[in-house]
Amino acid sequence: MRTPRRCSRNGCPRSPVATLTYVYAESTAVVGPLAAFAEPHSYDLCESHARGLTAPRGWDLVRHEGEYGPPPPTNDDLVALAEAVREAARPAPHREEPDTQHPLGRRGHLRVIPPDA
Repeated sequence: MRTPRRCSRNGCPRSPVATLTYVYAESTAVVGPLAAFAEPHSYDLCESHARGLTAPRGWDLVRHEGEYGPPPPTNDDLVALAEAVREAARPAPHREEPDTQHPLGRRGHLRVIPPDA
């Protein structure tokens, strides 16, 4: 089951509404609407962190000026929800009862051979 995305800033529990990416070749930081998928080299930010972000010295900052809002649900979200419901509805797998005839309980791939054999 997927975990919900959170703001990338340490200790921030809020939901993200924007994505920060860096264009290193152009020394530019870009803050735009939340990306549909979490990418390894991008950062999800809540609204307060997205609006308060500053770029490193010598860098340009391009910021989305419109309203930030949660992205509409995608098919992936619906599929993940359906899979979670299916998984919860599956019966628990049958567990083997321990072998009470064997002195060590459940028999595994290793066996004890008595010395008189």
